[in-house]
Amino acid sequence: MAKATPDLSYCGREVRKYDNDRFLTCLFAPTEHRESLFALYAFNLEIAKTREVVTEPVLGQMRLQFWRDGLDKVYGGGAVPKHAVMEPLAAAVREGGLSRSLFERLIDAREADLDDTPPANLSCLVNYAEVTGAPLVQLALENLGVKDAGAAEAGRQAGIGYALAGIVRAVPFLARQHRQLLPADRMEAHGAKPGDLFELRSTAELRPVVREVAEAARDHLAKARALRRSVPRAALPALLPAVLAGLHLDALEREGNDPFAARVLMPHPLRHAKLVWAALRGRY
Repeated sequence: MAKATPDLSYCGREVRKYDNDRFLTCLFAPTEHRESLFALYAFNLEIAKTREVVTEPVLGQMRLQFWRDGLDKVYGGGAVPKHAVMEPLAAAVREGGLSRSLFERLIDAREADLDDTPPANLSCLVNYAEVTGAPLVQLALENLGVKDAGAAEAGRQAGIGYALAGIVRAVPFLARQHRQLLPADRMEAHGAKPGDLFELRSTAELRPVVREVAEAARDHLAKARALRRSVPRAALPALLPAVLAGLHLDALEREGNDPFAARVLMPHPLRHAKLVWAALRGRY
């Protein structure tokens, strides 16, 4: 594994600061692919934070339209807007022959984020996790030159699992914004109240809701791992986030599925070593 250097690109610095899990996995990618992965993940950061940085849905739609227009230029062969992420993203698209439809799915998913209505049930949440998580993994696979169907399906399942694990990890962060991504029907079934959540109160009623989402995450990660024999080793850097998702879910389970527990909120102390060990074994 190459060491992170102080002369990281803008995209590399952004990913290291705001998406450190994926930054660490990039360090296992061949050097010639690393900057393209940084560009992909920095793009994801840009669109994912749309809901946080706008005060009205129309402003969010305008922000996302910038990226749609930029992709029009990229795929149309035009001059892309001067932007610290758009320009390296254009280079990544052109070098890797990346699928436009996957970018469009990610942007459409973030437009849906502008509606704060919680998902009605677990199936709706899984669908949300798929459209926000799976296309990014599949784009990373394409960047690494892995474009076969088996790897794409493993990426889809890993992307869903990682996104669901991220949702339970983000419960306190979202609650501070008076947002809830936990399924409304499971909240009601277990007697968990959004008001308690928004007041950052850890209640016994909330924990079974979190457990059900965590179990769904584990199920999708297991489905991704079941496809391991059909996935080339070159795909590993795109799939390594599954290792970190598993570590977080383990920590959550040890704390009784309390998303506010201090040990759940801090980075796993062995995540670097776990990634190295997984990479050496070719596992995710």
